[in-house]
This record gives sequence, C-alpha cells and structure tokens, in this order.
Amino acid sequence: MKEEQKNFLIFAVIAAIILFAWEPIVGRFFPTPPPPVTIEGGKTVAQPDPRAVSTPDTPTELRDRTAVLRESPRIAIETPRVRGSLNLRGARIDDLVLVRHAETIAENSDPIRLLSPSGTENAYFASFGWSGDGLGAPGPDTVWTASGNRLTPETPVTLSTVSNGHTFRMQISVDKGYMFSVRQVAANTGAQAVSAAPYAYLNRHQDSADTDTWTIHAGPMVSHGGRVDYTNDYDDLDEQPLSFASRGGWVGFTDIYWLAALVPDQGSQVDLRFRPTGNGNYQAFYQANQARVIQPGQALVSTSRFFAGAKEVDLLDQYEAEGIPLFGKAIDWGWFEIVEKPIFHYLDWLFRLVGNFGLAIILLTFTIRLIMFPIAQKQFASFASMRAIQPKMKALQERHKEDKPRLQQEMMKLYKDEKVNPLAGCLPTLLQIPIFYALYKVLMLTIEMRHQPFVLWIQDLSAPDPLTPLNLFGLLAFTPPSFLHIGVFPILLGISMYFQFKLNPAPMDEIQKQVFALMPWVLMFVMAPFAVGLQVYWITSNLLTIAQQQWLYSRHPALKTAPAKPSK
Repeated sequence: MKEEQKNFLIFAVIAAIILFAWEPIVGRFFPTPPPPVTIEGGKTVAQPDPRAVSTPDTPTELRDRTAVLRESPRIAIETPRVRGSLNLRGARIDDLVLVRHAETIAENSDPIRLLSPSGTENAYFASFGWSGDGLGAPGPDTVWTASGNRLTPETPVTLSTVSNGHTFRMQISVDKGYMFSVRQVAANTGAQAVSAAPYAYLNRHQDSADTDTWTIHAGPMVSHGGRVDYTNDYDDLDEQPLSFASRGGWVGFTDIYWLAALVPDQGSQVDLRFRPTGNGNYQAFYQANQARVIQPGQALVSTSRFFAGAKEVDLLDQYEAEGIPLFGKAIDWGWFEIVEKPIFHYLDWLFRLVGNFGLAIILLTFTIRLIMFPIAQKQFASFASMRAIQPKMKALQERHKEDKPRLQQEMMKLYKDEKVNPLAGCLPTLLQIPIFYALYKVLMLTIEMRHQPFVLWIQDLSAPDPLTPLNLFGLLAFTPPSFLHIGVFPILLGISMYFQFKLNPAPMDEIQKQVFALMPWVLMFVMAPFAVGLQVYWITSNLLTIAQQQWLYSRHPALKTAPAKPSK
C-alpha cells in the first residue's frame, strides 16, 4: 500500500470515529470524574446538630404539593422576581417560583419552581435555628407567630415563639433580587445561663437534573478560604460528608442557571458542611464553630442571608460588591473568565442596543473580525510567501528524503533566507480558539442567554437547532438518532466552510486535498449538538472570511495560484 493511501485510510477511520462516536466520547470523558474527598486539616468531620435533620425532612413517600402547602400556616412572599410562601411551621423558606424564568419556551409554560416543601417532589427548602446546651431551641414542628401576612421588599416580617422558657425571634426581609436576610435573636428569659450557636441548613431532595461536566459545574458549591470549590459532586456526598472550616464564605447547591446558597455572617468562624440525609436527600449546612454563653436576661443576635434564584451576572456581582466575597463566581466561568466576562458584557450591551441576541452575536463576530483584520492580512501574506517557496521546499524534500535532520536544517535556512515565518498563518486561528470557547461558555452558563430567540424557528440560541431535513423538518413522524440529528444551521455551517476552503489555493499534496474536502462535513456533524448561537457565530465568521479572502486575493494573487511542481 502506498504511503498516501495509508495516510488517507487513517484519516478516514478518524473521521468515522468523530462522526459516529462523538456523543458517547463526550459523555464518557468530558464529565469530571469524582475527585477524592478532602477533609481539611486531617480532622474527622463533625456531624451537624441533630435538630438540623428530622424525620419530616426525609419522607419515604411523596405527596401532592398543593395538599402539602395547605397543611401548614403560611405567609405570602411577593417580589418582582419571586412568588411563593414562607412556612410558619418550622420557619422554613420552602415555596418559591421564579416569575421571570419559564420552564420551556412554550407560551403557557409554568415559571421555574426552585423551592418546594418537604414531602413533595423535588423538595428543596431552607431553615434557620439555634443549637446549644440548655437552650431548648424551636424545632421543625414549632409553629411561629408572624407580625404580618406578606413578605415583600417593603414589608419584612418578624416571627416569634417561646420554647423551653426562652424567647426566639426571626426577622426576615427580602430585596428586589433573590436575597433573603435573616436576623435571629435568642433571648434567655430563664434563670440559668445557656449556650447557643446559630446554624442554617438547605435540604435538597435528589440531585440536579443538569449534568456536571468538566467545563460547567452543577452540584454542591462552597466558598471558603478565599476560593470557590467546584470539585465536589453528589457522588462525593454519598461516599462521605464534607466539612470546611471558614471565616464567612457561603455554601449551597447550584444548577447551571439556578442557585440556592446560605450566607453566614462574613465575620464569624463557621463550619460549612455537606452530607446526605437519606432517601435521596442532601444537605448544605453551616454552624458557628463555637457556642456562646447567654446569661439570664441577655440575648444573642445572629445575621445571615439566603440566596434563592437565577444566576444573573450583574446581580451576583452586585451582591459580591455588597459584602459576599466571590459570589460572582457562583457562575463557573473557569480559567477563561478574563475573556468570557468581557464577551458577555459586550454581548449584553449589543442585545440592549438591537433587541435580539442572534443579531448581537453577528455584531460580535463583525467586531472580532474587524479587530483581527490586520492579523488576517499578515496571515494571507504569509500564505503567499509559503506558496512561493513551495517548489524550493519540494526540491529539498527530494534531495534529503533519507536524511531527516539535514532536511530540517535546510528548511530552517530556507525560511530564514526567504524571510518566511511558517507559524504566522496560524495566529488568527489560534486567537479564535479562546474566543470561540469563551462564547460557548457564555451561551451555556449565563441565564441572560437562556430561551433567547433569533429568527423563525430558532427560539433558543442556547439550545441546538431543533429542525432537521432528515424528517422533512418535522413533517414525518420520525425522530432521527441524536448523532444523525443535523439541523439547518449546522448544514449551513458545513456549506459555508466548504466554500471557504474552495477559495483557498489547492494544496499540492493529494492527501491534504482529501482532508480539506472532508473537513467541512466532519465539522458539520461535530457542531450539530452545540448551541445554535455558536453556529451563528461560526457561519458569520466564515462568510466574513470568504469576503475578506476575495478582497485579499486581489492584493496577493500569488496565493490563489498553486505553484508549479518542481521538475524531477
């Protein structure tokens, strides 16, 4: 078999693997493997206070939410962003929907339900309390008395109760975003000194429906020691509870777009913990690491906050500026945050300017191509120079085909003599990689991009193209396998790349010609499962590249004409 045929066969096998095994490869290798459990300081993890977990929190049978909500006295929660109710039994925040975000793009879609009471499907709730010797703090069945019947940004409520001869109050307020503030007071109205330590826990039934991958975290999240920890997942909690000693910080559970997080007083020393509680329930928990003595007639005050809502970029950054360190990193920007956040803010600004995120992506592409225009000119000039010296290069290859080290030396000398940099043509492509990856993260991570329409059938730029010609765009009652579900925009991407490659000078090597001929269609399959917003970016970039190539060919005609092969 000739060497060229062997190389082509290898390429064909690789292309087939990409086409038909891409999805299982991504599913198998891209998710983060469960990391080893780390216990800070080498100490055994202390168990949370027993009062934080009770039988009603881990029911074995689920019931209808409406019936459960009717079983306990409640006060309404109403803000511009959330609706729900606060449970006076146990003083729990356990009923919350996000009125600005819908489950689906359907016109009559229900709003996102984030919190739900214990005993219901997807139960998810927060509770606050005290533990300590001689305190007799209220429990999960305690019914509190409320100062009002509505919790709004303008009307906070105060809950109060008496337990074991001591008085407890809880003032709860909520802002116009997603942040609740909880001011707890434990007053010793008895005759003996008692000790008390504040705690709060967040209980979640079942793990996230979102997939935790190596690029986007969904699961337990904790901020401690000046960093945000994305490394743990629900499997880690099944194996062993996790504990982190911290001054301040925050702890909770994140989905891709939603977050529920407990934020203790940032000046206090606390233990931040995660643990399973049985029947598919998980807890995020904080507790002051030292109890304080309350003398008779005195009171202890503890303040904390609770975030429950959408991870809106500007709002998270605002809370960080208001005293919650690293709260903006509740969005898993990763290593490319320095590129991703500017791209997001620019896209968001363009969206506010034109009113359509698809158009904003197109304008972003124009901006990037404009910035890179001088570099592209140098790239084409470099290509022209490389094409001009190809006959000399071929001659060197024939002359030194048995002496590879000598060939490399002669090639370097040729580059130097002709003042050609073989890597210059790769620079624009290398610069595009972080931009493309950053746009991918922005589309996948930011709630601002979720359910944003473009044109016609594209109603969500963060999702794949829903239409495919394989079932005549939905007219046939046939759903193609996912690896064959090639949407209209991926097809347009392949076509645009085909014409872009056609404008390039034909390589002298036959194997290179075959590789470039297949590449657009391979990438069409590879890109099909990705967000259509990425495909809009790439198609626009290809069209601009074609226009730029046409213009630059007029300045570098040598590039378009392949040099003659050297005579033997």
